Parts: sequence; structure tokens; C-alpha cells
Amino acid sequence: MAFRILGIRKASLSASKGTNVPKGYLAVYVGDKMRRFVIPVCYLNQPSFQGLLNQAEEEFGYDHPTGGLTIPCCEDEFLNLTSQLGVQ
Repeated sequence: MAFRILGIRKASLSASKGTNVPKGYLAVYVGDKMRRFVIPVCYLNQPSFQGLLNQAEEEFGYDHPTGGLTIPCCEDEFLNLTSQLGVQ
């Protein structure tokens, strides 16, 4: 069964190695496998998402060699949080 979470775009294979991110979106890398997601920049204003960013800062600092933010949580937790934001 497939479903789509509004606001999140899973990076395509061609974009996963490049820096192609649509205007108004941001690349983030989530989980142990560093899976790439493209999210709307408006998520940055959400308190629950800011909590993830604070956690990322504590664990990784500001050095992001992948070119996007690294979020230190499991993919399920990330998808659950972003699905609750209700931002399109």
C-alpha cells in the first residue's frame, strides 16, 4: 500500500547525487542510512522541527559535508513528525 505525505518529496535517484532542490525546499538526510528527503523551508518555523534541528546541532555541529542538513533520528520518527506538521 502506497501513500504520500504532503510537503515531503523523496529525492529521485538522479537528484540524490546532485544538488537539485526546488526553490523553497531544503535537502535533509535522515537516519543511519542517510536517506535524502526534500522538505519545504516553511518546516523550519515549526517548533517540533526546530527540536530536531537542535538535536542535529548537538550531534553533528554545523558541518554538513553532504550538502544538506543531517537529522539524527530514525526515518519513521521523521516521517511521523513531518506528517503532523500539516504544511503544504
